[in-house]
Parts: sequence; C-alpha cells; structure tokens
Amino acid sequence: MRKKDHVISTLRSIAIMMLGTFLLAFTYYHINFQNHLSEGGFVGLSLLGKYAFGFDPAVTVLILDIPVILVALLLNGRKFIVNTLVATVSFSVFYDLMERYSALDINLHGNLLLAALLSGVLSGFATGLVLRFGGATGGDDIVSLLLSRLTGLKVGTVFILLDAAVLLVSLFYLPLQETLFTILAVSIAGKMITYTVSFRAHRTSPAAGDAAPKMTAGQKQPAAKPVHKVRSVH
Repeated sequence: MRKKDHVISTLRSIAIMMLGTFLLAFTYYHINFQNHLSEGGFVGLSLLGKYAFGFDPAVTVLILDIPVILVALLLNGRKFIVNTLVATVSFSVFYDLMERYSALDINLHGNLLLAALLSGVLSGFATGLVLRFGGATGGDDIVSLLLSRLTGLKVGTVFILLDAAVLLVSLFYLPLQETLFTILAVSIAGKMITYTVSFRAHRTSPAAGDAAPKMTAGQKQPAAKPVHKVRSVH
C-alpha cells in the first residue's frame, strides 16, 4: 500500500511540474518573446555572449548548465536531477510546440507594463510550482536554490538579484525600455516564486513532509520552516 501511495505521489508531483513547465513555456513564448521582453538568468547570459562575442546561445546555455547540474547531483541527489531533467525536457518540448504550431498572438507592444505584470505573475507561479514539487527548470534555478541555502535569503529574492544583475549588464546591448520592463517582470516573478514555494508548505508540500524528521514519543514537533530550507531539493 505504501508503495502504491509513493507511486501516486510521484506521478502527482511530475504532473504538477509539467503543468508548471507548460505555463512557463506559454509565458516565455506568448508574453516575453512576442512582446520583445528580455531574459535574465542563463538565457540572458547566453544572449550577452552572442551579442558580445558571437557565441551560439544553445552551446553557451549547455556549458553553463552542465557543471551546475553536476554540483546539484552531489548535493541534492539523483531524485532532484531526475525531476530537473523531466522539467527541462518538458519545457523545451512545450516551447517548441508553441513556437511551431500556436496561432495565438498576445500583442501587448502598446502596454509593456501589462506584459511585464503578466510575465512576472505567470512565470513566477510556474517556476514556483516546479521548485515546490522537487525540480528546477534550468541551471540558473539550481544556482538560486544553492545560494538561498548558503545565504539564508528567500529563493525568490535570489532569483531577483541574479536576473537583475544579468539584465543590468544587458543594457549595454539591448533596448532600454524592454530591459527595464523585464527587470520589473523578474522582480514580480521572484516574489511569486517565494509565495508559491512557501504557501502552506508545512501542510501541502510533499517535499516538506519528506524532509521533516521523525519524532519519538514525548518530543515536541519543531516549527515549520520555509519549504526551500527544509526540502531535500532546495
């Protein structure tokens, strides 16, 4: 019975992570790409490499991702890496399908403030879902999780700081208006990530439950901690 429950819990987590990656792909393609918002994280760094040195972004992202994933394997274990691979592959598939076949055009060029708000809320919620249920959507997510552990900062705050740093450097190569609105978007996304990851984590997150120490009779249950500090993958 316990094995059946474990399988159901695992499938549920994978389904929710895939829902998160679908929403993230939808947001990146239909909001960010179609309205020319910039990117932070490793994608933003790869674009800087292209503009400054002519590097292929696909190769640059791979070079950045591989060592981070290897470090995460040592620190977080095989389950986290498997979940991350599921998330990154499903994101790539969803994004490619939308790019190829989606006829939806969300044109917000005349209202980039609304585009930034939608991008921040949707991408933050989507990324938070993936993180909450045991995976990551890329190497920059993993870096944020590791820095959150080391510094004690909320994971969403680390996302904001890293993305903002990349985007500020991007001002040398990308249009000012789009970059500033993207900084607004990633700031909102960081807050949404923190909220999504920590909301009622002690009651609803399977990872938080897995990470909680077993208590013996007479011991007092410790206060719940934020999910990104107690779960094995964060």
